[in-house]
Amino acid sequence: MPKVTLTQTLVDNYKCSDGLKKVDLFDTKTPGLVLEVRITGGKTYYLRYQNKRKKTRLFKLANARDVSIQQARALCQGARTKVALGQDPREDEIEARLIPTLAHFAEEYYLPWAKQAKRSWSTDVSILNNHILPSLGQRYMDEITREDVSRLHLKPLQNGAAPSTANRVLIITRHMFNLALNKWEIPGLEKNPAARIRELEENNKRERFLSQPEMVRLIEAVQDSPCTMLKYLLPVLLHTGARRNEALMAQWDHIDFENRSWVIPQSKSGKKRYITLSEGVVSILMDIKASRLSDTWVFPNPKTGIPYQNIYTSWHRARVAAGLPDVRMHDLRHTFASLLVNHGRSLYEVQKILGHSQIRTTERYAHLDQETLLDAVNTATQTIPFRGAPIALHGPRSSDLGTE
Repeated sequence: MPKVTLTQTLVDNYKCSDGLKKVDLFDTKTPGLVLEVRITGGKTYYLRYQNKRKKTRLFKLANARDVSIQQARALCQGARTKVALGQDPREDEIEARLIPTLAHFAEEYYLPWAKQAKRSWSTDVSILNNHILPSLGQRYMDEITREDVSRLHLKPLQNGAAPSTANRVLIITRHMFNLALNKWEIPGLEKNPAARIRELEENNKRERFLSQPEMVRLIEAVQDSPCTMLKYLLPVLLHTGARRNEALMAQWDHIDFENRSWVIPQSKSGKKRYITLSEGVVSILMDIKASRLSDTWVFPNPKTGIPYQNIYTSWHRARVAAGLPDVRMHDLRHTFASLLVNHGRSLYEVQKILGHSQIRTTERYAHLDQETLLDAVNTATQTIPFRGAPIALHGPRSSDLGTE
């Protein structure tokens, strides 16, 4: 173990002695600095130190071709400072190798989990492949900054996408880092760069609620539809707020006529939920059951006895015939929620009936029509003084008018 004062000339010209594969030169000027010279001509600077367990370790500082002796001494001193503070630079290096790129994490951790935990995992695949991974996929997760995520969040808008798409990019990125930190405890990852970045306001959410005359026209239109099941399906959707696919995949085993209950084994949120059935809906279901089209499916295709693969064409013809070409089948759910609220039901009740996990989703559906709002403000003005006295909503009395 030769001890020498390393100089740039010595480093550049020193060669390994014959018969040796390598030789270590210990610098007398900077404690712990070692130059490894190999028979191949390669030269590397190391720090020789003792870890917390008093075991001697070597930590690679740099290739001698890339830094000068002065720079090597500075690197060595920085590493020795870490050791003095209780850190082990070699363990930090090993930990850094364990930190995956975002693409590797998505493939090995996130997507296998999402396919088991999320019904909408295919949407996540699309967002990852089209938005997240092209920008940040090759970056190591601990290198991704808040600024990187902020730019990623806004990038879809620059390409003409809606704010909802941009928010989806942010939500998935945030969720991936949360799982990496809290579920899998990825070594070396200390914070979520997507945390506390605010979502964009979404003004692109379409709201369409059917008026009473529109509902009448639509129900009349489906009575004449060649798709005989549509005249049953549409009123059930309108009177329960069920989603289209929840109804199309409904089975008789899911219906409890005695307790007037319909169980959805797996809703959009992935959880079981129950729908309470009105007397009118029970009557419709009894009519279907009496037809004995299927012993399994509630709304089967009469020609096949199994659920419809595509009911859009029949639905589209019916809505056009009713003069409502802009109405979507999902708008029946919007209308049901609106009617509940306009008839005095609380948002909490509507949330439970529709099976929403978050109240803010219910608030979107909870549309109040103009008549309800007018009733509300008129009720308030009955007790609030106006020019010194409450307003008489019934109109002025003859005794109040005085005479000329």
